[in-house]
Amino acid sequence: MEITFLLNGETRTVALTDPTQSVLDWLRAEGLTGTKEGCNEGDCGACSVIVTDAEGAKPLNACLMMMPHLHGRALRTVEGVAGPKGELHPVQQAMVDHHGSQCGFCTPGFIASMAAGHLNGRHDHDDLLAGNLCRCTGYAPIIRAAEAAQDEAVPAWMHDTLPDLTDVAPKADHVLLPDSADALADWYLAHPDATLIAGATDVGLWVTKQLRELKEVAFLNNCKDLQTIEETDDRYIVGAGVTLAALRTAIRDTLPSFGELLRRFASEQVRQAATIGGNIANGSPIGDSPPVLIAMGAELTLRKGDARRTIPLESFFLDYGKQDRAPGEFVESVSFPKSAPDLACYKLSKRFDQDISAVCGALNIPRDGDKIGAPRIAFGGMAGIPKRAAALEAALKGQPFTEEAITAALPALEQDFTPLTDMRASDAYRMEAAKAMLIRYVRNAQGALSILEVKP
Repeated sequence: MEITFLLNGETRTVALTDPTQSVLDWLRAEGLTGTKEGCNEGDCGACSVIVTDAEGAKPLNACLMMMPHLHGRALRTVEGVAGPKGELHPVQQAMVDHHGSQCGFCTPGFIASMAAGHLNGRHDHDDLLAGNLCRCTGYAPIIRAAEAAQDEAVPAWMHDTLPDLTDVAPKADHVLLPDSADALADWYLAHPDATLIAGATDVGLWVTKQLRELKEVAFLNNCKDLQTIEETDDRYIVGAGVTLAALRTAIRDTLPSFGELLRRFASEQVRQAATIGGNIANGSPIGDSPPVLIAMGAELTLRKGDARRTIPLESFFLDYGKQDRAPGEFVESVSFPKSAPDLACYKLSKRFDQDISAVCGALNIPRDGDKIGAPRIAFGGMAGIPKRAAALEAALKGQPFTEEAITAALPALEQDFTPLTDMRASDAYRMEAAKAMLIRYVRNAQGALSILEVKP
C-alpha cells in the first residue's frame, strides 16, 4: 500500500510493506537521525516529532506512531524545525542561550515539543514538557528557554499545509484506513480478528516490546465521525476516536476533577494520540478514565455492522482481559453527565507526571441534607478490572457525612476488592491507599486543601 504525507514541507509518497512499521524506524532508515530512539515505548520523548492534521499541530511520539498514521498529514522532524537556510527556530536559539542542552541526546525531542507548543501559543511549559526526559541539565534551564521563546514570532516555515489526496486511496487486503465508522463497521464484520488501531499508545507496545506481528489492522485516525463530542441538555456523547487531549479541553471547566486527572494522564504526546475509546476497549485494570466514567454512570455504545447496543460502562468489564464485546463489534461512543458536582478523582502513582496508577479512585458521593445519598465509587488498580465498590456504597448510603461515619464504613471495601501485589504497590498498601482516598474526600469537602493547591 502507498501513503502520502508531507515531510518537512515536501510531499512524500511511500510504499509500505509493513503497516506496523514505526515512524521512528522509518525516519532513521531515511537518514533523519535527529529523532532519537530512547525507551521505544513513548516514555522518554526522545523521538518526539510534530504532526499536523486538520485539527492543528501536535507533538507525538514517533516510536508509537505507525506509518499509515501519517497518510494525509504533515510531519516535521527536528531537522525541519530550523529554517530552509539554516535559520534557528526561536526555541533552538533559546536553548543555546539558556544552556538547555548538555549531552544532547534528549535535545531534539525537547525542541520538537517546544516548537509545537510555540506554534500553538501555549505557555503551560511544565505540562507540555512532562513527556520529555533530561538526565543532564534538569528542567530549569529548559523551562527558562521555553519561557524566553514563548512570545517570539512563529517562523513562516512552521506553518504546514496538508497534502492533496485527490485520487489517493491506500488499499491493501489486510490493511484498512477507513474514513468513516460505516466503512469500519462493514470491514470489521468481514475481518473480526483484526486489530483496531487508534493512537497506538497501547498497540504500539505490542509491536515494539512484545514483537507481535499483526496480520490484519485498521487505522482509525481518519474516521472523523468517531472524533466528535456532542452535547445534550445534560450529557456529553463522546466518540471513541476523541483524543484524551481533546476530551480534557471539552470537559475541564464542567468536570474539573476529571479534567485534572486527564492532565496527569501520561504525557502531552500520549494524550494527543490516545483515545477515550482505546482507554476503555483495551480493558486495562489500571486505565485512568474507566473508574471516573463508572462513577458518573457512563453508558457505552457498541456497534456491530449496522446494529448498536448501549450498556452501562461498568457492565463492559467482565474479567481480566475479557470484555462484553462480540467479534466484529467495536466501541463507538461513551456518554456521561455534563455535571458531577460531588465527583473527586484521585490518582496515586510513584511519579506525579506520566506514570501508571497504583490506585485510581473516583468518588461521587452526593449528600441528602447532612446524610449521604446514593454514592457511586469506582477504583482502578484494585482488581483485574475497573469496578464499583458496591459493598462500600451500601455501607455509606444514608450515613451521616462525617469522617467518623465514613471511617466506620471503610472495612466494607475489603468485601469489594482483594488487591494484588506488583511492582507498583503491595496489596496492603493499595487497600490502605483506597481507604485513605475516602478520608481525603470528606476532608476536602470540609475545606481541607490538597498540598498541590497551596501556593507560595
